[in-house]
Amino acid sequence: MTVGAFVLMALGNNPPSGGPFSLSAYNRLSSVDHAMQSEACQSPHRWESIEIYFSGTKRGSIEQPSGAVDMSCHFVICNGRGAKDGEIQTTEQWQKQWSIRPGRTWQGTDKTIRICLIGDSVTMLPTDYQLKRLEMLLEALCRKFNISPDFVYLPSDCQ
Repeated sequence: MTVGAFVLMALGNNPPSGGPFSLSAYNRLSSVDHAMQSEACQSPHRWESIEIYFSGTKRGSIEQPSGAVDMSCHFVICNGRGAKDGEIQTTEQWQKQWSIRPGRTWQGTDKTIRICLIGDSVTMLPTDYQLKRLEMLLEALCRKFNISPDFVYLPSDCQ
């Protein structure tokens, strides 16, 4: 709950997009626990923080990156344009429990989990499904790896 409230407060002037919310469509998505599984062993002390960022594109997925989508992440949460709305996709980096290498768009640490939200904070706001799935994923990751909400970092254009 705390993490979810934190995400909504950070969105501030950019409230979730309106639109219909279908419980049956939502229930067809894979579980967050399924998304969190990996091929490699998950050590409880492996991860210390979580960073969320926007792809900067209107559409995309792991299979169909669009434009300049930065796939230097562990999870992608789709917006319905390229994959199911709210679908959580895992990357090879998560499956193998690899760190993301810092690059021109990110200067994080080797103990940071990165989550990419397809969209941006101006023309393509997160969908209701994306926000709900993000909240669920954050709660599960924070619980599993004992990460404090103080170490969950939101996009700079949402703060």
